Amino acid sequence: MKIAILGPAFPYRGGIANFSERLANEFLQSNDEVHLFTFKMMYPDFIFPGKTQYAETPLHFPLTITRNINSVNPLNWRNVGKQLQQQNFDLILVAYSIPFLGPSLGRIARIAKKNKHTKIISIIHNLNPHEKRIGDSVLSNYFLNSCDAHLALSKKVEEDILAKDKLHPVIYYPHPVYDNFGEIIDKKQAKNKLQLDENTSYILFFGLIREYKGLDLLLHAMANTKLKNENIKLIIAGEFYSDIEKYQTIIKENGIENNVLIYNQFIPDNEVNTYFSASDLVVQPYKHATQSGITQICYHFNKPMIVTNVGGLPETVPNNIVGYVCEPNAESIAESISQFYTEKKETEFVQNILLEKKKYSWNGLVEKIKNWYNFG
Repeated sequence: MKIAILGPAFPYRGGIANFSERLANEFLQSNDEVHLFTFKMMYPDFIFPGKTQYAETPLHFPLTITRNINSVNPLNWRNVGKQLQQQNFDLILVAYSIPFLGPSLGRIARIAKKNKHTKIISIIHNLNPHEKRIGDSVLSNYFLNSCDAHLALSKKVEEDILAKDKLHPVIYYPHPVYDNFGEIIDKKQAKNKLQLDENTSYILFFGLIREYKGLDLLLHAMANTKLKNENIKLIIAGEFYSDIEKYQTIIKENGIENNVLIYNQFIPDNEVNTYFSASDLVVQPYKHATQSGITQICYHFNKPMIVTNVGGLPETVPNNIVGYVCEPNAESIAESISQFYTEKKETEFVQNILLEKKKYSWNGLVEKIKNWYNFG
């Protein structure tokens, strides 16, 4: 097949770019022709909350990537749409995660499929934004209506799509395992690389820090008497997109300065394995969520996890099998962390992860997409 993937991709960084690149490589392994089209301007600097939008490490795969989309220029949308229309792709997959990009991606998709040959499938990473703004629903609906079908990576996203669009089919396939962040390394070696104490237990909060991800709940959990005086420390590895002072105040007021290590930076892809390998457990204390790419990094590194009972998180973390599903409050999170260590669950959970992660293959996703294309 001749396939295009639209959306964030190298040199942009982040989970959605990683997803598109990994999916493109899987199509290549199936002997398909794949082209990625990404932005030459995605977010204006004044609305981007981080330090940089760009990756610090090289592209993982031998992919053809064209930077030609300007997210705020309607003339550009027409030109890109015409280019795709003329290239006569069998299938265009459009990565969608935020209403801001709905007008550009939706307009391009509408023009591209006017050749009466190309089919459009959206890949919905997140339909309802975590930080809501006026007009979000209008922009999302405009984009959804440009597509022939939608791919949902969790049942929660599937529900969100069906609530807005009952005309187009929804394909469900759970988010595959991210296997492009390097190999597992020995825990002792990983601790040494981060200059950590070999005799201390470490739990990990990983990824960009935003309000909805509940880091404040996890910090209050670390102050719980069940954990505060134990030889357990929390590693926070990720760039703060929300006010760091709020979290520093919680740490200071609860006297847990010695229990928390903060790496306030976007973790480059080639360092991700060090943080996961050094940790016993990964905690996702989200207040609300769709699905999580962090879960699928955990599966790759065979890391037990604790997730809160929100959105699509429990779908891929069977409770008391590969980790725990707890309630989104500090007491429940603290109880789960304490139970993990007091009941010495690491070995059992790791063995279960080795079996569970077989469900989440990239090849299975490719087959699901092709099946829809061939049979509708």
